Amino acid sequence: MAQQANHLERPAHLSSSLMAKRILTAVVLIPPVIYLIGWAPLWLLVAAIVIVAELSLHEYFALAQHAGLRTLPTVGHVFCAGICLAQVADLRGGGEWLPLSLAGAVLAALTSGLAPGALDRCFLSSVATTLSGILYAGLTLSFLVPLRFTDDPRFPATGRQLLLFLFLVVWAGDIFAYATGKCIGRRPFFQHISPNKTLEGAIGGLMGSLAVGAGFAHWFWRTTSLITAMLLVGMVAVAGQAGDLAESALKRGANLKDSGHILPGHGGMLDRVDSLLFGAPALWLAVQLLSAWG
Repeated sequence: MAQQANHLERPAHLSSSLMAKRILTAVVLIPPVIYLIGWAPLWLLVAAIVIVAELSLHEYFALAQHAGLRTLPTVGHVFCAGICLAQVADLRGGGEWLPLSLAGAVLAALTSGLAPGALDRCFLSSVATTLSGILYAGLTLSFLVPLRFTDDPRFPATGRQLLLFLFLVVWAGDIFAYATGKCIGRRPFFQHISPNKTLEGAIGGLMGSLAVGAGFAHWFWRTTSLITAMLLVGMVAVAGQAGDLAESALKRGANLKDSGHILPGHGGMLDRVDSLLFGAPALWLAVQLLSAWG
């Protein structure tokens, strides 16, 4: 997620160079993302989700190791992909594959932790860190699958619309948080986690998400009440900011500025999808609750 920078962050020429890299990366990535949201077949979208989840998990493990924690990478990467594929299997009915894959991850991590020499690497650390990573990177992103391909007749929106709504709200929050924080940000916001975040940036991001979400609902969800739309926007926006703070806390614990360097101007994959990690399951949960309540 874009950092909510204050006026003391970095020299002007460095900020300009960083901004140019951010814009160029966004110009390159946005068209394929829009295609994946709206027109990609199931296999291609799932492949993209698995790749992003695996890269995110790899960066999570690197952060954990920098913080002095042990991991079980093989178990983590296998079940990270497995959980995403379980969501695909559950599209065809039953709903048993996701809980089975989660149970399998727990058993595999516990079993691997008992291997010869495992206790020397700290059993509790390796098992807990690995399972946390699977949930953090794999389970959260896997909810993009049911959001896109499960059309609930009780809810007046298609899966394509829900996924586009999610990305637009998250992107709006990122952009408005960065711009507001950089222009008028003065008061610290969770300074113990990230000294560059400001209260003004957080409020600006929330207002940007609400504005874009309201506009989307007006044009595409004419049968949905404004209150319902704002509830959805609010849940995604707040969850997105929580996801950004959680990733900042991970980096602070590892004493690193970025989770990686795969995306010029943005840092690592986790730096780009941190808001989405919390926003996707939040939107899925909100849609389920609203559908159940009619």
